[in-house]
Amino acid sequence: MSIAGRCLVMGIVNRTPDSFYDGGRMDLTESVAHAHSLRQQGADLIDIGAVKAGPGEEVPEEEELERVIPLVTEVAQFASGRISIETASPLVAEKAFEAGASVLNDVSELLDTRLAKVCAQAGAGLVVMHNGGQMRGRPRHPRYKDVVADVIATWQRLLDIATAAGVEEGSIVVDPGLDFGKNTFQSLELMRRLDELVAWGRPVLVAPSRKDVVGETLNLPPDQRLEGTLALVALSVLKGASIVRVHDVASTVRTVHMIEAVVGRRIPDNPIRGLWD
Repeated sequence: MSIAGRCLVMGIVNRTPDSFYDGGRMDLTESVAHAHSLRQQGADLIDIGAVKAGPGEEVPEEEELERVIPLVTEVAQFASGRISIETASPLVAEKAFEAGASVLNDVSELLDTRLAKVCAQAGAGLVVMHNGGQMRGRPRHPRYKDVVADVIATWQRLLDIATAAGVEEGSIVVDPGLDFGKNTFQSLELMRRLDELVAWGRPVLVAPSRKDVVGETLNLPPDQRLEGTLALVALSVLKGASIVRVHDVASTVRTVHMIEAVVGRRIPDNPIRGLWD
């Protein structure tokens, strides 16, 4: 996966009835329209998923395929090369790559190592995430001697699995997994020490969008967590993250562009003040 010298914005399209924030978008036409809207708002990547990453009912593989493959096929018509598929199923990943996806966003810690082989065979990018042993569950008293060290150790283990399967190291992105197997204090520590994670040397994806780390910090429900999300987006950009994964693309793109202009990674779009004769 080629990462530009700026922070990319990954927009979320969930075709599932039970996502914590934007669930219920099961109609294919509506899902395609939403993906198209995210691209128009400036999303660099569209992340498509059909199974809730948190607690929820099991989704048979056949149903996941029915939910996600037609959507990938349609979105590929206007976002070719810019689609990631969030799945823990090697078969779903394989079919999604055939339909036009180019990145696997894995939250399972490569629980099924065939995921890495499918990525290698497709020449696809791979995002690996630290989940603290949590897969579709709520964390119960998670404890780490050093949460940053644990994240990095897990990343190294996943990197070794992926490269051994043939995935190009330059195609691998790492995600600290805010809220996954972590309480709010631990997620906040990861954000506070994000520069240490970035310094590990792999492109870092941060996914703060409307999560409990925002909700519990500000005591707000998901539909009121935009400002807190954008604060974490700004911090992510400032500390050198390569990708932020969000629901609210337009607001995020503006936040990213503003921070990048401040730190000198972006030229203002319309700099005219005081520059006329």
